[in-house]
Amino acid sequence: MESYALTVFFDGGCPLCRREIEHYRKLKARKPIQWIDITQPHAPLADYGVEQDSAMRRFHVLDDHGRFHIGAHGFVTLWAQLPYYRYLASLVRTLSVVPLLDQVYARFADWHFGRRCRDGLCTPVRGDESV
Repeated sequence: MESYALTVFFDGGCPLCRREIEHYRKLKARKPIQWIDITQPHAPLADYGVEQDSAMRRFHVLDDHGRFHIGAHGFVTLWAQLPYYRYLASLVRTLSVVPLLDQVYARFADWHFGRRCRDGLCTPVRGDESV
């Protein structure tokens, strides 16, 4: 069984999210990363203790110590494993701006969730449907 440095939970039904993750996946990470599209019918969210609604609302990254990094903290954790982005991760941590980035991300994520799940229907969307 392969050991992963990170497990990344992403919304593959969101075109913007999917493009961003596809970009990250093309980069050579320091250690293997497991990518879980939360919109797939058999995504193993329960195996990791992740609620579907929570995963749809915020980006989740699980590290190899079993700790979740959510929102901007998750992006920074992911970036630290990727070439080029590891410098960005180091910079935002050094400048202590991750909490500010998380506030900005939270506003975007709330707006995105509202658009993605309008009409109270927040079942994952499959394919290339617009947000």
